[in-house]
Amino acid sequence: MKVATAMPFRFRLFVALLLAATVLSAATLEKLSVDQMIQKSTIVVRGTVSGSYAAFRGPLIYTHWKIQIQEELKGSAAGSIEVVTPGGRAKAFEQTFSGSPLLTKGSQYVLFVWRSPSGLHHLVGLSQGALVVKGDSKGSALVTRMAISEPMLDVRSGKPVLDAGLTLSLEELRQRIRSVAEAEARR
Repeated sequence: MKVATAMPFRFRLFVALLLAATVLSAATLEKLSVDQMIQKSTIVVRGTVSGSYAAFRGPLIYTHWKIQIQEELKGSAAGSIEVVTPGGRAKAFEQTFSGSPLLTKGSQYVLFVWRSPSGLHHLVGLSQGALVVKGDSKGSALVTRMAISEPMLDVRSGKPVLDAGLTLSLEELRQRIRSVAEAEARR
């Protein structure tokens, strides 16, 4: 009896995961400006990925990225934060999602994060919300993001747009965060 009931459950789980992966992997990203990402974020941090693990949350797999914080640019987070992205490998299952970034252990990022009602920290705009921190030839810090090849939509016009990537100095990003915060405080 145990085998007979386990097979239908496993089959139903497989079908549910397959459907979820099919629907979510075809997502279109909303094209966000840096200022829009700042506004949508509850926290913006500069930090280093110290580890990761993947786990199921309902029928979906999320990768949990452990981030050691070097600098709080907006909001506050105590020393470290765990950020989740959809997709990953848990048990014998793997899921991938369009627009979901793969972070690298030991690399430093600026992360635009929002906290969901369930308490999980997500990246604003998926890949758009993870900027790699690099040094330039003069020793100044730059934040960059390669162009995203996933379909993107300009919400105002309703038309598809191409992403060109992003590069700016860390100091310029700090100034933009301060400017957005000041504008929000005046409202």
